[in-house]
Amino acid sequence: MAMDLDMDSMASSIGVSVAVLRFLLCFVATIPFSFLHRFIPGRFPKHLYAAAVGVLLSYLAFGFSSNLHFLVPMFIGYASMLLYRPHCGIITFFLGFGYLIGCHVYYMSGDAWKEGGIDATGALMVLVLKVISCAINYNDGLLKEEDGLREAQKKNRLIQLPSLIEYIGYCLCCGSHFAGPVYEMKDYLDWTEGKGIWSIQAKGPSPSPYGATIRALLQACFCMALYLYLVPLFPLSTFSDPVYHEWGFWKKLGYQFMAGNTARWKYYFIWSISEASIIISGLGFSGWTESSPPKPRWDRARNVDILGLEFAKSAVVIPTVWNIQVSTWLRHYVYDRLVQKGKKPGFFQLLATQTVSAIWHGLYPGYIIFFVQSALMIAGSRVIYRWQQAAPPTIKNALVLMNFAYTVLVLSYSCVGFMVLSLHETITSYGSVYYVGTIIPVVLILLGNVIKPGKPVRSKARKEQ
Repeated sequence: MAMDLDMDSMASSIGVSVAVLRFLLCFVATIPFSFLHRFIPGRFPKHLYAAAVGVLLSYLAFGFSSNLHFLVPMFIGYASMLLYRPHCGIITFFLGFGYLIGCHVYYMSGDAWKEGGIDATGALMVLVLKVISCAINYNDGLLKEEDGLREAQKKNRLIQLPSLIEYIGYCLCCGSHFAGPVYEMKDYLDWTEGKGIWSIQAKGPSPSPYGATIRALLQACFCMALYLYLVPLFPLSTFSDPVYHEWGFWKKLGYQFMAGNTARWKYYFIWSISEASIIISGLGFSGWTESSPPKPRWDRARNVDILGLEFAKSAVVIPTVWNIQVSTWLRHYVYDRLVQKGKKPGFFQLLATQTVSAIWHGLYPGYIIFFVQSALMIAGSRVIYRWQQAAPPTIKNALVLMNFAYTVLVLSYSCVGFMVLSLHETITSYGSVYYVGTIIPVVLILLGNVIKPGKPVRSKARKEQ
């Protein structure tokens, strides 16, 4: 009883619900638990520890039912690999996504998140991607080198079925269990077994994770402080306030920019904590730089490049700087696999990938509209980039500036759907600025089919390279 009162007072003091506070405490606790993982001896104990801590923190954060939900996609993935390897990837993909969609609909998680609530669906989203990639990579293990495997397939395919404890440890490893990042089963096994870049022979002296961990924690503190400062100034409720519709065009656009910018700092905080947790465990290590002396890189846990996103010169780079590991997953397991041999990817692959991303987030109209809209945004930016590459130097800088302004405008406009979620609020918000963020990309795509620039002139030195 006293503990409940303490939780209530703590939650009210920082302006969140008790459920959110409980989640945040368990989420931050992944850092010390991940640190302790470094000292667990032996492969089996490491997997057992990863699974046990994941189950414990899930129970404390979301309750007993959360672990039952996690068991379903885990069972689907492992059973399909065990019983029907030739098609285990596609089976896990559709059944895993089907269960996730059912949970999204049942819990209406988007509404809970929008109102400051929390449930286990976010962790389930990460888990589903893990079990799908594991099954697809086990499926790829049947293929031969001469089958034209992509580099990612060669690197991540699984020749042998992971043991059950390896599989559970991979799925529930606490550092990435709550909010990502998504990583490959092959990397998890190499890490726990001290192989690959984690072997003593490959890395020489053991890289210290502490500097990178502290950097991630300082970044998390800054992001949360800025979010708490901005969120009362730019609440989402303003989009449904009659006062908003009395504003002029530019003021509405400015508010859309600030509301989207405010929301992003929350995600920056979450991903910075996850990054710290994965780095301090050692799994975040991704190799050594080519500098002299070489320095350790910790990119495996990086899920966002804050400056890269805030100052993106083109919408094309956004998937490479925002939710980086999920974007990589979508590229490897959706985008690339929809491209037929001998053909180049086009708008269909982009639209299909964005649609899968929308469904993964939930069946809210705002998500669907946002990701379809983002496919248009990226396609429009590609048109400007093609013009930019073929333009003479006098015009090129103007096109670079144009692409930057276009990216800021359309991203700010598109983000509204991701935040408000409902069809009515999304359409109303878009309509309040005359659908400018939809019309401009469509116009650019159409113009790109009419104004087709020649190939950029390359210098003699570049031709010889």
